[in-house]
Amino acid sequence: MNKISIDIQPVTNIEDVKQIEDIQRLTWNIDDLDIIPGWLFHAMQKNGACLLGAFDGRKLVGFVFGLPGTLEGLDEPVDQVEETQLLIYSLIMGVLPEYQRAGIGYRLKMAQREFALRLGVRLVTWTYDPLESLNGYLNIHKLGVVCHRYLHDYYGEMGGINIGMPSDRFYVEWWVTSNRVKSRVSQNRGPLRLDQYLSGRAVIVNECDRNDKDLPVPPGGFLQLDNSLTIVEIPDDIQHVKAVDVPLSKRWREHLRLIFGHYFERQYLVTDFVRNMDERGLPRSYYVLTQAADKSSTIMNVDSVTS
Repeated sequence: MNKISIDIQPVTNIEDVKQIEDIQRLTWNIDDLDIIPGWLFHAMQKNGACLLGAFDGRKLVGFVFGLPGTLEGLDEPVDQVEETQLLIYSLIMGVLPEYQRAGIGYRLKMAQREFALRLGVRLVTWTYDPLESLNGYLNIHKLGVVCHRYLHDYYGEMGGINIGMPSDRFYVEWWVTSNRVKSRVSQNRGPLRLDQYLSGRAVIVNECDRNDKDLPVPPGGFLQLDNSLTIVEIPDDIQHVKAVDVPLSKRWREHLRLIFGHYFERQYLVTDFVRNMDERGLPRSYYVLTQAADKSSTIMNVDSVTS
């Protein structure tokens, strides 16, 4: 794709809103029954919801949608690290496939952060599939969200790219005024690498091997540690794994359920996401978990490799 100029702005025109239906259809390969109708986005936006679009000229190529909520509405309330009752729940974000990997998702989320700041809202939440490494890298590493809740089959049976897999999700918290988030989005502080975490006594609890199809295979179990930093490996491309070996992708789902269930019960939070090239030049992806004796401090502050 040639160099493009993308403008991020509110989506207020009903004709532009209708393009969101096509973006959903193409991004997630879903049929019309699963598509959120454009008229609903339009009505919510006209009544205070956050609907932002990425425009290539007049063509809408991506969008993010969030709506106001309260902590009282949550089944399991988040830790109130600041005095707040309001939040924005970011329901959905999509970018057309041919425009992905161009930083548009990051720009949409940054515009959503500005929307929250203008309203005086300090917490934005959303869900995503923890097996999707690109989403993990964007959300955890670049935006600075944290996670300590794993939701089992949250949306029930889904179609499109989610078909055949339980819809497990991370529920993430984006404390938009925190030092953690400010440090990430300012990009003044270089990212911590895998070797830095390992030299700080972090341990990979589930190093995976490759099978005869060169796909990553989770181990039969995982290390159950109590040190302050642990690292969890995931496939770098779960969609490729699923396309080649559906049972293996389901094994990965069950594997992560066990790992995050164990560590979240023991007061760990996901605080970073790192990618690394192995000795064969293949990309590998990892979550970094921090044990939080003081959860509020961990959520609000920048990462450390000391243990």
